[in-house]
Amino acid sequence: MATRKEHDFIGELEIDDKFYYGVQTFRAVDNFHMTGRTFGDYPFFVKAFAQIKKAAALANKEVGVLDANKADAIAKAADRIIAGEFSDQFVVDMIQGGAGTSTNMNANEVITNVALESMGHKKGEYKYLHPNDHTNLGQSTNDTYPSSIKVAAYAKLTDLLNAMKHLQDELDKKAKDYKDMIKMGRTELEDAVPTTLGNTFNAFSTYIKSSIEQITKAREYMSYLNMGATAIGTGINCHPDYKKVVHKKLTEIVGSEFKPADDFIAATQDTADFVQVSGALKTAAVRLSKIANDLRLMNSGPRCGLGEIELPKMQPGSSIMPGKVNPVICEVVGEACYEVIGNDVTIMLCSERGEFELNAFEPGIAYGLFNSITILENAMNTLADKAIKHLEAKPEACLKSVLGSVGIVTAFNPVIGYENSASIAKEALKTGKSVGDIAIERGLLTKEEVDKLLDPKSMLNPHMDHTGK
Repeated sequence: MATRKEHDFIGELEIDDKFYYGVQTFRAVDNFHMTGRTFGDYPFFVKAFAQIKKAAALANKEVGVLDANKADAIAKAADRIIAGEFSDQFVVDMIQGGAGTSTNMNANEVITNVALESMGHKKGEYKYLHPNDHTNLGQSTNDTYPSSIKVAAYAKLTDLLNAMKHLQDELDKKAKDYKDMIKMGRTELEDAVPTTLGNTFNAFSTYIKSSIEQITKAREYMSYLNMGATAIGTGINCHPDYKKVVHKKLTEIVGSEFKPADDFIAATQDTADFVQVSGALKTAAVRLSKIANDLRLMNSGPRCGLGEIELPKMQPGSSIMPGKVNPVICEVVGEACYEVIGNDVTIMLCSERGEFELNAFEPGIAYGLFNSITILENAMNTLADKAIKHLEAKPEACLKSVLGSVGIVTAFNPVIGYENSASIAKEALKTGKSVGDIAIERGLLTKEEVDKLLDPKSMLNPHMDHTGK
């Protein structure tokens, strides 16, 4: 087995030469065994880091502090990683001590060794190109790590927004299809007044539209970076013009605009931007979970539940009960949403924990944030494609629940008053008679008035007619 010796200020290690990462990554792999999820398991994060490193190399070349051959070699190595090569070399655990230093060095070492080979040298021959002196030139973990999180989050939030728009479109189709289908409205799981199934799906669509707007606004926080802040925001060991150039280069590389933060010292220690994004994700998760659960309840049955809709049959529902089919898609979406809600607490606590000039708990933020975005994107697409798209309405069951409801006695209030209506409702519940028949028996309303007042369509829009007309 071919090996090479590498050293850091702690000491020297023998590294298997098949690895493009080096001594500092090796120590991190040995030290951190928290999640079982590595840097490489988040390819969009690896891509963002490579984009940052390429932008830094090109900026350093432009401001005249990095040799052109070295800068170009780093940029070309970064391009290969951006294209998806060497994904198995990004091996540090996502949750780690050190504010992300191990992740930054994993990127520095892999990019450097890929570049060295392209220059005709061997891995580890750092006298020709060094992970710290060249690939990390003008940088610190404290600006590259949070900036890479933001670049990665911006890209993934864009994917999430596309998934949300897809779900909204499917909900809009159902709202249109069922706009005239009468069903019973419910409050606190009790009969209320009639609505339409179209109204129900339109409300769901409005939830998602609102969250799209909130997440789009929150995504903008991800476009303000602290590249050029270096250690604590003062820009030590960084060329004065670098911070302007590196954001321009990054914008060109990524294709989305990234701008320098107004205050680099504040931006280096304050992680509230991530809290803003996570809060918007949590709100979307709460709304999505509510939609999934309402669908689950409307689907309940098939004989002894509400049975107002029928969700697609996805798999057998029981190992003992033949013919049982469970609403598994709605259930899994709810579980996914709870994960997002829990991650928001983690992100909030990690953000609060930052002391003085740096937040050392950013790896916990990155892990929670990336998981939330990914899970929520998957949940949106899953609900759209495996539940909403192919569900079917049950108009007979919907209408039957309206006509058999005591709640429709509310329509009598403007004509016979609340007390009379309440008395009718009480008798209807006790005897099983319809509210219309009771009103006629008591001489409070004629059959014609009852039919007009209880016409389901007349109860779907605002009106206040004390004559019953």
